[in-house]
Amino acid sequence: MTGPATAGATVGVEEEFHLVDPDTLALTPSATVVRAALAGEAGEHVHPEIVTTQLETSTGICGGLGELRDALAATRAEAAAAAARDGLVILPASTHPFGTWREQRITGAPRYEAMVERWGGLADRQDICGCHVHVGVPDVGTAVAVMDRARPYLPVLLAMTGSSPFHDGADTGYESWRTVWWSHWPNAGPPEPMGSEQRFREVLDGLVRSGVAEDGRHLYWDVRPSARWPTLEFRLADVCTDLDAAVLHAALVRSLVRVLAGRAERAEPVPEVRPELLRAARWRAAHDGLCGELFDPLRGEAAPARDAVEALVAELADDLRAHGEEDDVAALLDRLWAHGTSAARQRATWAATRDRRAVAAQVVRDGAAGIG
Repeated sequence: MTGPATAGATVGVEEEFHLVDPDTLALTPSATVVRAALAGEAGEHVHPEIVTTQLETSTGICGGLGELRDALAATRAEAAAAAARDGLVILPASTHPFGTWREQRITGAPRYEAMVERWGGLADRQDICGCHVHVGVPDVGTAVAVMDRARPYLPVLLAMTGSSPFHDGADTGYESWRTVWWSHWPNAGPPEPMGSEQRFREVLDGLVRSGVAEDGRHLYWDVRPSARWPTLEFRLADVCTDLDAAVLHAALVRSLVRVLAGRAERAEPVPEVRPELLRAARWRAAHDGLCGELFDPLRGEAAPARDAVEALVAELADDLRAHGEEDDVAALLDRLWAHGTSAARQRATWAATRDRRAVAAQVVRDGAAGIG
């Protein structure tokens, strides 16, 4: 990969999926699928994950939103085809409606075995999937400048993606239980402002020396400079069951990067956000999603989720218009308001059926609709 000339010129998305039996909808480990993924034989864009009940996909480098949507449909189709090698299907949500980590097996590869050795139960009980958006940046200094400025916007972006209301077979009361689970990790959550590339590298070096991380790949912050690519990686989102919701999330993230990179170039100050209030805003977004109020960590006030989302889109409107994306984002947002988050739809199915297998079946169907 080569770096783009300007921040936000490119975008790519990584998604993780659960593997389930098409009849029982239960989490199902698959040595066959994982071996193929480890050997690079499961598809160009399909990769193994830490457990054998999951797969990861990654798009190539994309420019326009139409290209990104096509790429996501293609990578999801590749993952579905890989799962079908062992008679399985993919479930695109961050948690399984009734599965448990006890049904998982650690993928037999040195990288994953080392992760379990380092983190113990945090790693081998990790039964969540995520969606990561990579936005091209020209250098690490730009990535850090944008990362510092992105922190107050992360809760609203999170609230639009919730797909993990159930965990270990129980309704957690959250739209994104995945976010709560990540809070256990010492190398996760929203990072504090760095101020410079040098300071970022000093912090990373300290984390490596502490033993909590081997290198930059083990920064599980909500947003981080990628250790592999010339990108700023946003890792806060749940897996979007609906493909269009994933495109919307990526579109807003990329627009935010372009806007904040411009502010950094103009030397506009980094917003001062108390870490306690940012954690509270993150918690509120994980709990309520779009079904209640969201907390603004800058103003210190709560507002209806729709108002908070519309305020974010209004702040990005000039940029979206300049890049010909305003109408696409408006249409995608209308769809999100009409359909709700995956978490809300899962809870509605549960309320109507009291059958978590029906919930899992609905997630599988909704996800397949985007690649059919």
